[in-house]
Amino acid sequence: MISRVQMIERDGRPEWAIVPYEDYLRLIEDAEMLEDIRDYDRIKAEIAAGEQELIPGAVVFALLDGANPIKVWREFRGLSQQELATAAGITPSYLSQLESGRRSGTVEVLLKLAKIVGVDLDDLVSQTSG
Repeated sequence: MISRVQMIERDGRPEWAIVPYEDYLRLIEDAEMLEDIRDYDRIKAEIAAGEQELIPGAVVFALLDGANPIKVWREFRGLSQQELATAAGITPSYLSQLESGRRSGTVEVLLKLAKIVGVDLDDLVSQTSG
């Protein structure tokens, strides 16, 4: 708890509170912890409401390791190349070329793929274009 506080008043009302530096640091740490707790509670509620999705570590690590994001998300969603290609209105060979990096794909096709696998276009483009 804060032990020593000096109050400075203006017009008879408290305007400033001066606390020892150690108490200040503890207050900052406590405020950050409270913010983390609120964020945790918000995300947990969003997950329960179906507004957020938990992504397994294997998916995250595959993306971080440079695996093709189209393939990673397709496999995570349990789709075969044939199923995803058909849903996107492209051939399986075109999808295979996208997944292997031999082709980059049009914005229209990438938007369709992103929608089908349930991610933003950025989740497919940012790693495939490099």
